Amino acid sequence: MSHQKMQSKILQKVHALLTVELPSVRMEILQPLIAFVQSKVDHNEYARLNFICTHNSRRSQFAQIWAQTAADFFGVPVACLSGGVEVTAFDARAVGALERIGFDVESGSGENPMYVVRHSPGGDGMCAFSKLFDHDANADGPFAAVMTCAHADENCPVIPGAAVRLAVRYKDPKAFDDTHEEAARYDECSDQIAAEMFYVFSQISIPS
Repeated sequence: MSHQKMQSKILQKVHALLTVELPSVRMEILQPLIAFVQSKVDHNEYARLNFICTHNSRRSQFAQIWAQTAADFFGVPVACLSGGVEVTAFDARAVGALERIGFDVESGSGENPMYVVRHSPGGDGMCAFSKLFDHDANADGPFAAVMTCAHADENCPVIPGAAVRLAVRYKDPKAFDDTHEEAARYDECSDQIAAEMFYVFSQISIPS
């Protein structure tokens, strides 16, 4: 897709993200993810990334949405997924952080509503809801299991169906729920994940 079609507010954010200089330790952590995606591109294969945390409510959702947005921006053929080891709901605070950035979010109803998140007006939506990592929505062949939280990474030594397992952990903004820092910390978590996913896909070489 042409990234010029993205919401203008998101594009402004993206241009700011592309100027962020990541700490060397984070770039090192992200290198195996870059290598996985590049290997798939080099072999003309579709990369599938499944971002996993315990509840699939915050960090893994941010990672799925920002990774897909970055991949679309750079024209990298990937399917970005997310899941957990328990089903809860896509936390409304995390949804709010995405709305503040400029994503168009349609919400469903119920205890675990399905959201449709768009980075471009009229574009294909990303379906976002809390689910197990092996939910039918994610079942379409081997994937890279990208562990985004320490609990899931330490307590799930084996991820069935994963071609590779990668640890890319983030701090949980849940620690600031119902405090005066809540919105800022959720925005901070979203921004960190966004900057890192844009770094990952900026490093992918697409054959001409």
